[in-house]
Amino acid sequence: MKIAFVLDPLDSIKTYKDSSYAMMREASARGHALSSLAQEDLVIRNGKVVGYARDLALTPDASPWYRVGERAPVGLETFDAVMMRKDPPFDMEYIYSTYLLELAQRQGARVINDPRAVRDHNEKLAIFRFPEFTVPTLVTREESLIREFLAEHGDIIVKPLDGMGGTSVFRLHRQDYNIGVVIETVTHYGQRTVMAQKFIPEIAKGDKRVLIIDGEPVPYSLARIPKQGETRGNLAAGGTGLAQPLSARDLEIARALGPALKTAGLLLVGLDVIGDYLTEVNVTSPTCMREIADQTGFNVAAMMIDALEKTVNNKR
Repeated sequence: MKIAFVLDPLDSIKTYKDSSYAMMREASARGHALSSLAQEDLVIRNGKVVGYARDLALTPDASPWYRVGERAPVGLETFDAVMMRKDPPFDMEYIYSTYLLELAQRQGARVINDPRAVRDHNEKLAIFRFPEFTVPTLVTREESLIREFLAEHGDIIVKPLDGMGGTSVFRLHRQDYNIGVVIETVTHYGQRTVMAQKFIPEIAKGDKRVLIIDGEPVPYSLARIPKQGETRGNLAAGGTGLAQPLSARDLEIARALGPALKTAGLLLVGLDVIGDYLTEVNVTSPTCMREIADQTGFNVAAMMIDALEKTVNNKR
């Protein structure tokens, strides 16, 4: 196969933990040809979506870990698969990229994950498609409604709808002296819609990342355990990752969501589960493959490339 990866700058990729690198390494080991593109390499020219791509070869060295060829325009339909792996933020430039990739699909490209599905599944709001697995949740920009929600539940988490890595996530108690300033900060004085959720005490045991590939759950999650004094488990916020077998509830959630996500065109999804509750559905650039593989020996990237090969072969 010929696989193109839309990525952040190659020099920024931390190979020891990057899931895109794990997939590229697995694909390369199977003899598949790789190419890389940055987000700005996607253009429409004369009505056709073109990617200014570079052939990508992996080296056995840690640095540099890659070699690239000359940048050249190529129709995205010439690849067997285009993997959209640009990390958030999910800003307007990201949305524009989904429009270009969606047009490329109409012109014969195979894009994973499906760009329209990525655009339609906000990683916070997508949980409302599966309300049976969620805690009480409010979405608003109004301070009075957030205060009412806090008064009702006593202990809540407030976060923006477009955040990543635990940024701008706040925990509020009824007796907190900073309620007003926190709400003003996270809502930008009522100009930004946010999500408030009832606090889940089981966060102390980790914010579990449950990966779903082609509708099927990876048998291990990565529980991201908050550091002392924190309520955020995100690895970017200092959390510690602990791989563990899926619990019965994890499996129940994953098996319930898997078929619907697959039907939507989402080949790779990362669910966030705290305790028994679904808190996010990550579709942009799900991670944690390396940590799970390193701790358990289960090759998540191989499962992903198996699914990709199956998807491509079934549509030829």
